Amino acid sequence: MSIVTEREAAEVAAANASGRPPVVFVHGLWLLASSWDAWKELFEAKGYAAVSVDWPGDQPTYDEAHANKDSLAGTSVADVADHVAEVVAGLDQKPILIGHSFGGLLVQIVAGRGLAAGTVSIDPAPSRGVLPLPFSALKASFPVLGNPLNHGKTVTLTFDQFRYGFANAVSEEEAHRLYETFHTPAPGRPLFQAATANLIPWTVVKAEKQAADRGPMLVISGEKDHIVPYALAHAAYKQQKKNSGVTEFVEIPGVGHSLVIDSHWNEVADAALAFLDKQGLTPQAS
Repeated sequence: MSIVTEREAAEVAAANASGRPPVVFVHGLWLLASSWDAWKELFEAKGYAAVSVDWPGDQPTYDEAHANKDSLAGTSVADVADHVAEVVAGLDQKPILIGHSFGGLLVQIVAGRGLAAGTVSIDPAPSRGVLPLPFSALKASFPVLGNPLNHGKTVTLTFDQFRYGFANAVSEEEAHRLYETFHTPAPGRPLFQAATANLIPWTVVKAEKQAADRGPMLVISGEKDHIVPYALAHAAYKQQKKNSGVTEFVEIPGVGHSLVIDSHWNEVADAALAFLDKQGLTPQAS
């Protein structure tokens, strides 16, 4: 059962009380809502009201996540998508949705339900219709997909696995800092669901591409991303391009999958803000 946490409820209430356009941030696997803290501060300074969403079972802190590593075991894509939609339903205004990795897929799903004013999908996990299978993506996913028993468990990456999948485009020193600050156990089930999305007709790993009320969407790709390389991100863009609304694609040079938490995050945030400004979705234009 999806339960809006006390923290989420407080942020929604503050957003409603402010009257400012809300922006909702959705994290992906191996991260927590706190991974968006710098983004929230920036967007608040730009005049938005920021809300970050937990996954059902998320722990509040890095230390608690590692101490309760099985809290997300069995969590599915549908569980999280419905939870994001529940948080969004509490807002007085349609929000901007910004998500990374599986969060990038989740915001596509929720936008397809007509719940977003605009969406930024960063290095999105693949959904039904996204067909490429790049080697780097398979290698980065192997710590989970290599063992079928991980379907109902959580998986904690080793530093070397995190270095390859997330932090390949930063220095060794920064990679260690990111690993020791952000990396937390993640459920295996979403990766198995994504891996079989094109094989199972009734899969929940799909986004409504042609909903008339989807709103404008930007797909952002990191040039050196191993988990969601260009072929996957651009294939997601081509799927979303079927929508009658605005759909754009931007590649950020020189960055990997850690692009929302590493020293290049400002470049990614600037690309998102530029898109929102272009679409008239800035607070000044509201």
